[in-house]
Amino acid sequence: MIMYLLMGLTAAVVSYAATWGARVVGHRLELHMPIRSRDMHSIPVSRLGGVAIFLGVVVALIVASQSFFVKDIYRNNFSPWGVLAGAAVIVLVGVADDLLDIRWWVKLIGQSIAGFTVAIWGVQMTIVPWVPEPIHLENETVQVLLTAGLIVTTMNAFNFIDGLDGLAAGVAIIGGTAFFFTAYWVHRNAVLLDYSDLATLITAVLVGSCLGFLPHNWFPSKIFMGDSGAMLIGLLMASAGVVSTGQITSGLYDRVNGISTVIPILLPFAVLFLPLLDLGLAVVRRTARGRSPWSADRGHLHHKLLDIGYSHRTAVILMYLWTAILSFGGLAFAIFPWQIVLSIDLFATLVMGLITAWPYLARRGEETRA
Repeated sequence: MIMYLLMGLTAAVVSYAATWGARVVGHRLELHMPIRSRDMHSIPVSRLGGVAIFLGVVVALIVASQSFFVKDIYRNNFSPWGVLAGAAVIVLVGVADDLLDIRWWVKLIGQSIAGFTVAIWGVQMTIVPWVPEPIHLENETVQVLLTAGLIVTTMNAFNFIDGLDGLAAGVAIIGGTAFFFTAYWVHRNAVLLDYSDLATLITAVLVGSCLGFLPHNWFPSKIFMGDSGAMLIGLLMASAGVVSTGQITSGLYDRVNGISTVIPILLPFAVLFLPLLDLGLAVVRRTARGRSPWSADRGHLHHKLLDIGYSHRTAVILMYLWTAILSFGGLAFAIFPWQIVLSIDLFATLVMGLITAWPYLARRGEETRA
C-alpha cells in the first residue's frame, strides 16, 4: 500500500506544480478557445490542464519503474509503456481539439489510434466478465477490437461529463479510489508470489494526478482540463478495467472471501455509470433530433441540475455524491453480505433521488398551490 500511495503522491505533486505552470503559460500565450454558448464560464480560461495531469502520470509511472515493489509490474511486461503511449496520443489529440476545435470525425480517428495503441502494445481484453461463466476470447483481432472500442467509449463518456468546474476530476478521484481499493484488496488477500498489480498502480497514479489538478479546477476554475484531460482519464480508467477482467479466471477472485465473480462486472459499471449514462442519453437525444452524436449541446446531466435550480458548486457536489454511492456501493458487495449492501444501496439511492429532485418537486408544489 505504501508504495502505491507514494506513486500517487508523486503524481499529485507533479500535477499540482505542472498545472500552475500550465496556467501561467496558457494565460501569457492566450491559449484558450472563444467562449461558446454552452460554456458555463464568462471569461476565457486556459484548457491546458490535461497536459499537467498527463505529466503527473508520466513522472509517476517512470518513478514506479525504478521503485521497490512496483517495479516488478514492469518486469518482462511492456503493458505499462503501451498504456502510456496511448495516453500520449490522446493528450496530443485533446490539445489539438482544445486549441483548434478540430472536427468530431478527426477527433474520433485520434481516439481510435490511441485505443488501438493501448490494445496492441498495452493491455488486451482476453475475457469478457459474464454470469455464470466468463467468456474467453481466443481471437486476438477480437481482443484488440473490443479493447479499443471500450477505451474509445470510456474516453467519450468522461469527455461528455466534463462540463462544470471540478466535475470530471472529482468523479475520477472518487471512482478511481473505489477501483483502487478493490484491486489492492483482491491482491493482498489472495495467495500470490507477486502482489504488484498494474490496475492498482494505474488507479493510484490517476487519482493522485487528479488530486493535484483539482485545487486549480475548483469553482471558480483557474484552468480547465480540456478534452486532453477528460479523454486521458477515460483511457486510464478503461485500461485499469481491462487489466482487472484478465484476473477473473486467474483464481484471484475465487480465493478472496466474499468476492463473487459478479464484482468484476459490477464495479467498473458502477464507477463509470454516470459518465456512461450521460453518454448514452446524449447519443439518443442528438440522433433523435437528426444530429451527429458528437455535436455539442446543453443537455447533459450537469446542465439539468443547473436548470432545476442548483448552484454550480452544489450541482458538482451532487454528482460527487452519486458517484460515491454507486462506486463504493458496488465495492461493498465484495466485502459485506449482499442482502445488507443491496438494502443500504437502494435506501441511499432513494434518498439521493429525492434530494436531487427536490428543487423541481418544490417548484411544482408551489405551482399547484398557486
